[in-house]
Amino acid sequence: MSSGGDNHHLHNGDEPKRDEPTTPRVLTILSCVLEKLVARNDQLVLGSAQLGKSLSAFHGVRAPSITIPNYMERIYKYTNCSPSCFVVGYVYIDRLVHKYPDSLVVSLNVHRLLVTSVMVASKILDDVHYNNAFYARVGGVSNTELNKLEIELLFLLDFGVTVSSRVFESYCQHLENEMLWNDATRVIERLAISNSVDDVTEISVEDTQTSSPPQIVD
Repeated sequence: MSSGGDNHHLHNGDEPKRDEPTTPRVLTILSCVLEKLVARNDQLVLGSAQLGKSLSAFHGVRAPSITIPNYMERIYKYTNCSPSCFVVGYVYIDRLVHKYPDSLVVSLNVHRLLVTSVMVASKILDDVHYNNAFYARVGGVSNTELNKLEIELLFLLDFGVTVSSRVFESYCQHLENEMLWNDATRVIERLAISNSVDDVTEISVEDTQTSSPPQIVD
């Protein structure tokens, strides 16, 4: 990912190697929720909906090619942050959505919102965490940009980064309900196509597993 005048790319060998972790279930649920949200909002934007400027600092010139699930797995794999950081990061994003309803989470800003929110959450939750420079390399942005995005996020939230156990549990329950609903929907879809011919599944080079971070280009 890169912003208008600040191109910053990841190259193989720039990062320490990580063992391949098992993707926590919460990441799968969150990525599904965010993909649905972004798809809906992108359609609203195409329908000439006016975007507010509150989240403009997080907007890229174009949407990154890396998918939301792959991006979240990348952050988890290389930063070793706890899965709870992703839930709290989602709480931050949801607070922004409710506080600035005219500003939508879309494909142009969701990646920067994610890496910034998870990084801030890791500083709150995890006893040991990587610094901004490392998160920037993993997230595909420059350290300077991520520093600015962190400050922007904190001010947009009025520095309200505390999440009570009650709120945390309520979001976990919400995400669990979302997964149950999606599972039920998939069962219905599978029944509907059970007699059809399966399509050939193609796996692109971006989806293959490597021991070091692939380059992110936007």
